[in-house]
Amino acid sequence: MMPTPGAPTSGARGTARQAPTNPHPPTAISHPHRIAIIGGGPAGLYAAALLKRLDPAREITVWERNAPTDTFGFGVVLSDETLGGIEHADPVVYEALQQHFVRWDDIDIVHRGTRHTSGGHGFAALGRRRLLEVLHERCRSLGVELRFRSEAPYPAWLAETHDLVIAADGVHSTTREAYAPVFQPHVVAHHCRYVWLAADFAFDAFRFEIAETEHGVMQLHAYPYAADSSTVIVEMREEVWRAAGFAELDERESVERCAKIFADALGGRPLKSNSSAWTRFRTVVNERWSHGNVVLLGDAAHTAHFSIGSGTKLAVEDALALAACLEEQPSLERALAAYEAERRPVVASTQRAARASLEWFENLGLHLDQPPRQFAFNLLTRSRRVTHDNLRLRDAHFTEAVEREFGCPPGTPPMFTPFRLRGLTLRNRVVVSPMDMYSAAEGLPGDFHLVHLGARALGGAGLVMTEMVCVSPEGRITPGCTGLYTGRQTEAWKRITDFVHTRAPGTAIGVQLGHSGRKGSTRLMWEGMDEPLEDGNWPLVAASPIPYKPSGQTPRGLTRAQLTDLREQFTAAARRAARADFDLLELHCAHGYLLSGFLSPLTNLRTDAYGGSLARRLRFPLEVFDAVRGVWPQEKPLTVRISATDWAEGGTTTEDAVEMARAFAAHGADAIDVSTGQVVADERPEFGRSYQTPFADRIRHEVGVPVIAVGAISSWDDVNSLILAGRTDLCALARPHLYDPHWTLHAAAEQGYDGPGVGWPAPYRAGSRQPRTGRTDAPKPRLRLGT
Repeated sequence: MMPTPGAPTSGARGTARQAPTNPHPPTAISHPHRIAIIGGGPAGLYAAALLKRLDPAREITVWERNAPTDTFGFGVVLSDETLGGIEHADPVVYEALQQHFVRWDDIDIVHRGTRHTSGGHGFAALGRRRLLEVLHERCRSLGVELRFRSEAPYPAWLAETHDLVIAADGVHSTTREAYAPVFQPHVVAHHCRYVWLAADFAFDAFRFEIAETEHGVMQLHAYPYAADSSTVIVEMREEVWRAAGFAELDERESVERCAKIFADALGGRPLKSNSSAWTRFRTVVNERWSHGNVVLLGDAAHTAHFSIGSGTKLAVEDALALAACLEEQPSLERALAAYEAERRPVVASTQRAARASLEWFENLGLHLDQPPRQFAFNLLTRSRRVTHDNLRLRDAHFTEAVEREFGCPPGTPPMFTPFRLRGLTLRNRVVVSPMDMYSAAEGLPGDFHLVHLGARALGGAGLVMTEMVCVSPEGRITPGCTGLYTGRQTEAWKRITDFVHTRAPGTAIGVQLGHSGRKGSTRLMWEGMDEPLEDGNWPLVAASPIPYKPSGQTPRGLTRAQLTDLREQFTAAARRAARADFDLLELHCAHGYLLSGFLSPLTNLRTDAYGGSLARRLRFPLEVFDAVRGVWPQEKPLTVRISATDWAEGGTTTEDAVEMARAFAAHGADAIDVSTGQVVADERPEFGRSYQTPFADRIRHEVGVPVIAVGAISSWDDVNSLILAGRTDLCALARPHLYDPHWTLHAAAEQGYDGPGVGWPAPYRAGSRQPRTGRTDAPKPRLRLGT
């Protein structure tokens, strides 16, 4: 490999030496003229071609350490959206690519000898080598200097001698590592091993095939990229890979073993490799994408798991966005800021979808016993980008078959099927999630609560939950929290349940009982959430004397005698809840409140029988559960809400959550309401659409207990998708019901459903169809008259 004369080189990828950290200040440059690109993959090459085409006078050099014919992997998949961007930006590249694309619509899912096919998906793929050849030809025709078999000089030297340095040097970017204190990369290696291979024939669909071996579950991802060639990826968990002996096999032996395992899919034909090595996928996230006049592009900036086919797509879109921003903005500094602002939300969304897909395959074993069509539907909707409604548009026949197998009557969306918990049958799968209203006086629910809960009961949900109802005055979060520790409160709650049962027949109402623990004696949410009261504070108690926030009150650690008193408070509140005629009771063991504080190792530092191992941390919450179950009517269900992770290092793990759910189920819990977090103030939750559902999914399949999924579930399409895929039994929605108290009724109307799974109150039936709106289209001209 030939270095640039007089320039210090950075060495092999992934082994960057110490480099200066003061790149060229971007404010000194308007539009960059001399541009250095590190890495000759699709991102770097396409960026070079676009930037040179926009300004032919630019001096652009691409450094690539490998030969022009070297490539890793075989085929790449591009979406119609990405191809449209390429066509608009560079028709020459688009036309060259068009000649080589293989297109198909079907996805085949093969599991336990059964193949299910879903159509209407639309894919386009071509060989990675051909993609690079097209980009090489385009760059050369435009006058870009391509330096193959050449190590790029140090990024700092390039930054001093060029106006712009584009680091497109991949997942193991030496540029990113050279400026790690600035870019602040976060790289996570995941649990599966995979290898890129190829077959000398074209599959007629995108194929997923599952192999259940004596060593564990393995999966094949395959798709055509030419008339006579297919990409084949074999993936399995690390422990399965080791148990199967792949760690001891050389490349040829690995390829032969994979071909043998998936002989049926391959029709007995061999697989081939291209320096193919088993590796673990790494998710790359950077806090910043640029530093001075150095900017990250493609895999150097971010990665997304191959199972959603987004790596090359993101790289090409990055190049398009960077070129556009450099053209549109008046300075380099503003251009790089605009590029990151434009791309970061798109990438974050893609990475969330990719993470969901990746984790689904990591935990594939959970779903193997699902009915075949439901398994296929679950796989297709794993990333949450393909949904029930979307799949119905793509392939109505397949979706209807899944619904029939699930048990949906004709014309009934999955969310409107009934579900039974003990002696209670819910008419649909929608739950109004508990939401603290902070609107009570002395713990007494009033007219506000009647209207709030009554409106949501009239709105059609199968189950309406109260806010956390506190078991004692000292157990309140704020002075505005409701309680069930007096007779007057019981009567006030009875007024509300009577309204629901009378005016919204078919809707159940549940009560959530809890104690604030160390998170009590705080201001109303809109006056300063989790901030201590300015006056009138009451003493706090908790598993251990640790304040929730440094500015908060330090609770007293509970004594054995106080634990007995607290258990009695919960029991007394449960008796009052029964007298108030609630249909379901939920024990709040989540979000850092008192019972949750016993479960988390971050908040329970006790050294007695109630602290230490998970079994001991569970002891007091289980004692409370048993006491409540003992007084709660046997025909009525009792559920438990838990935080399945603390989103903090050293806190509750997913494995812990499974064991918590298993323990509560063994003691008689009828369902587990699976939330996360809010246990410690310094948590770092990974928010996103339906982001807590994977925890519910895992508990449902590992423990075999019904679950309630909650958290950023906002559309009826999401609810249908989650229910039909078997990831949850019920869906709890909070904010959507604040936005629209009649969310469930409107979901039925929008889907054209008017069956037993939802009931419009008689006074509202005239509104059971969507209102007509004014005409917005204009008549089209029918004649063209000449002048």
